[in-house]
Amino acid sequence: MKAKTMEGRCLCGGVTITLHAPKDHVEICHCNMCRRWGGAFYAALEGDSFTIDNSELVSTYQSSAWAERGFCSKCGSNLWYRFLPTGNRSFLAGLFTEADDLPVGQEIFVDEKVAWIALSGDHPRLTGEEIIEQAESAGFSFD
Repeated sequence: MKAKTMEGRCLCGGVTITLHAPKDHVEICHCNMCRRWGGAFYAALEGDSFTIDNSELVSTYQSSAWAERGFCSKCGSNLWYRFLPTGNRSFLAGLFTEADDLPVGQEIFVDEKVAWIALSGDHPRLTGEEIIEQAESAGFSFD
């Protein structure tokens, strides 16, 4: 049964995020930028909508022409990735205790994955080229 909401928080507890109708899996990004941002891969969790408490503690950084990343200005915890062309956000799965048992739905940018990461499971594994082709066929430009 899919959870109706999940509540997550940053390390200091200053920022609380509530996901409404969260997906029942996490998605993993192995791109170089996500790895530099978080130290390993990015484990993303999405929901139909969300609320953020204490948003005044949130700072953002535009990491590329198409992406913004949010973090807690008090403790530095990474909070989200936002795809600017659509406004869609995904949140770090590690913020949500209830996400601990969720399976991996897919891995992306596997061509940039480092040797010391090996995730098990039978799920799609897509290269960066495949992901960019999908986005461009949906009308997004990365120029």
